[in-house]
Amino acid sequence: MPLIIRYAIITLTPAVFIVFGAFFGGVWPALALIWLTVLTAGMDQILPDARADDRAEPWATRLSIGLAILHLALIPTVLAGLGNPNTSFGAQILLFFATASFMGQVSHANAHDLIHRRDRRLFALGAAVYASILYGHHVSAHRMVHHAHVGTPEDPATPRHGEGFWSYVARAWPGNIAAGWEAEVARLSRRNLPIWSQENPYLFWLVGAVLSLAVAVMIGGFLGLVVFLLLIGLVHLQMLLSDYIQHYGLQRLRLPGGRVEPVGPHHSWDAPSGFSALLLMNAPRHSEHHRHPDRPYQALGSAEPGPRLPYPLPIMAVLAVFPPLWQRVMDRRALKVMEAAKARLGIDDSVAPGDVRKALIG
Repeated sequence: MPLIIRYAIITLTPAVFIVFGAFFGGVWPALALIWLTVLTAGMDQILPDARADDRAEPWATRLSIGLAILHLALIPTVLAGLGNPNTSFGAQILLFFATASFMGQVSHANAHDLIHRRDRRLFALGAAVYASILYGHHVSAHRMVHHAHVGTPEDPATPRHGEGFWSYVARAWPGNIAAGWEAEVARLSRRNLPIWSQENPYLFWLVGAVLSLAVAVMIGGFLGLVVFLLLIGLVHLQMLLSDYIQHYGLQRLRLPGGRVEPVGPHHSWDAPSGFSALLLMNAPRHSEHHRHPDRPYQALGSAEPGPRLPYPLPIMAVLAVFPPLWQRVMDRRALKVMEAAKARLGIDDSVAPGDVRKALIG
């Protein structure tokens, strides 16, 4: 079976279940949630690692476009389904969590790929997905801050060694909004444009957020607005989980001359397990993405891999929400990667960034 067909089946099937669940309730939302959780974790133990497929175009891009449009259509569809009096409360709860899981995993991974594309139409479509879930600032912060400063204190999205997920959320969520804004303001300043110029994309992130909130109110009134905010809150947590898991404890060291080392394979965790990698549009090949940000998802898998997580991303996400358990699994692994990086670069503790140095000698 061609690899792009596998991508299509694995990503589109839960969306179909969600649509059926919104219209008919019943077992459909449960099937979607099982697909995105239990089935994914089980199939990761069976399917081989995802591989690169340079021959998948133009169908790979068409799938991305279709998933983005489907995401935008799901918002009013699901909100209407959640307010359907003919749907049982249990089915509505399952629909809520299935939709949040789909948007936090598939929609996020797909939009992430699109905002790195050179085609401005694809970029705009990915940005629209983020704006629709009140996360438009990620387009600015991710491309202009995270990729430039990953593994350094200047990047709010890089988790520190020993930092629990909930502490990370409290720091990274507002930090990314502020960092993206500062990067855009600096860009406008270099072009001698005012802060509120139409060239400032934060205007569009705001417009997209207002439109989504208006749709929620029109469909469900005040209750619909509350449900939508709770839904996207859960989506935001999953997106923050993604950055937390894929960069935990991996920081760029300062070279003897004072310059920070360039981004390498050892600054991101990989988890290219077969099923979840396809579900997440190959995002678990994260180290290669950071070295080649504009490489489409289906082409990832040909470069030197980074350090590998002990379990696939869905299982790591469960561990991450319990900080003591996460740290028991990951702290020693992160320190081992950092020690190996220091040995390769010939660096001693005295010239490592402060928080890394403390972790390594503590």
